[in-house]
Amino acid sequence: MSGIKVINNAVSSHWAICPSSFCNPKMPNTSQSFNCPSRMVEDKRSMISCMMTQTKTDFPTRKSDLLSLIDQTEELSPSTGKFGRFGGVFVPETLVSCLSKLVAEFNLVLRDPVFQGELVVALRDYVGRETPLYFAQRLTDHYKNGNGEGPEIYLKREDLNHGGAHKINNALAQAMLAKRMGQKRVVAATGAGQHGVATAAVCAKLALDCTIIMGKLDMERQPSNVLLMKHLGAQVKCVEGTFKDATSEAIREWVEDLERSYYLAGTAVGPHPCPSMVREFQSVIGKETRKQAMEKWGGKPDVVVACVGSGSNALGIFHEFVRDEEVRLIGVEAGGTGIDGGKHSATLAKGEVGVYHGAMSYLLQDDEGQIIGPHSIGVGLEYPGVSPELSFLRDIGRAEFYSVTNEEALDACSLLCRLEGIFPALESAHALAYLGKLCETLPNGAKVVVNCSGRGDKDADTVFKYQQQKNGTSF
Repeated sequence: MSGIKVINNAVSSHWAICPSSFCNPKMPNTSQSFNCPSRMVEDKRSMISCMMTQTKTDFPTRKSDLLSLIDQTEELSPSTGKFGRFGGVFVPETLVSCLSKLVAEFNLVLRDPVFQGELVVALRDYVGRETPLYFAQRLTDHYKNGNGEGPEIYLKREDLNHGGAHKINNALAQAMLAKRMGQKRVVAATGAGQHGVATAAVCAKLALDCTIIMGKLDMERQPSNVLLMKHLGAQVKCVEGTFKDATSEAIREWVEDLERSYYLAGTAVGPHPCPSMVREFQSVIGKETRKQAMEKWGGKPDVVVACVGSGSNALGIFHEFVRDEEVRLIGVEAGGTGIDGGKHSATLAKGEVGVYHGAMSYLLQDDEGQIIGPHSIGVGLEYPGVSPELSFLRDIGRAEFYSVTNEEALDACSLLCRLEGIFPALESAHALAYLGKLCETLPNGAKVVVNCSGRGDKDADTVFKYQQQKNGTSF
């Protein structure tokens, strides 16, 4: 599989096997002959011209520079889908009209008080919002130093949502949007199955046909979620591979039935407006966190931590605080067996800029632009790309990104179980695992919020087997 690889500030158009309908597998191997449709890039002010010449975003030198750059980006992104040099619309001409209609409808519902009112009620009565901001007393005590000092740790309990994860925030809103647009069928791809379960649930609620595409390997690792999707009335289709392959197939199914189908993106990737929609519909997490922090201690968090796969839960809690420069935003990627060994999903640490599934971001790819298969014990973190907006925040230095290994995530999951009686998803456990390194650097009483993005029912067998192996015991 391949993408478009950026080399020396220009985009190489090397192509091998096309990963999705967003690609042209017959692309000539010369950037000069890349026949880019003029409508492929909607904003003529964009840093990506038809020839896709790249200029790296200048790194801000003062606070005013950073805020100015963020404000400028937020002003332009609703119409262009661009976050600095990232994002955009890299799709065949046949999809431009469909995406343009989606952009228009998305911008309408953001200002429609009726839609927003219905969404607020559904999030409250169906999803169960708002979710608690929970003070983890025993976890806080665990990370105190020898003098009994350390930060206070709070968990944003997205694991308590209907369906067990943050995914339903976005799935519900987009399904409502699909119904408003007159679409009868929803197509979605899922990795760990949480987005699949959420999409199947809201489609049942709204009487929409639902097709979920899932990689064979992921189905074998997450059988309980496959069963749940089927119970909820979804048709679950299997494809060879993992989430990236399921995403490609879901896009193909959507393209073949544009008049009737709606592609419900669960990750903050893809062509505009997909990343912006997912971010916007997940931003309720950060908005609640700000309100709850003010109620609990009369201020903002000092640090916000979230795991990063493609970026939906991280952006959901980060976005509210992006302009609050005193709030540190920390994303934790999947280091797998170690980021120097090749088996990982640390895209922001090890990736290079390229185009995949319709947008420009950091990608795990080789020197020829071939996609490198990601790896993580947290299935939902296995994706070779990442959100264009997170790529932008990384480049300008507004957010920090680190990685933890499979073993560190598994240990963090077990720790939270024992200390707080909370079983987090292995994806969320990556964020929790970074606390060991983070807490020792923070002043006494600092307020740390970790986004507990999902619950770990689906991972119980994996964690149990790991503990058996680690302790040398058997059931």
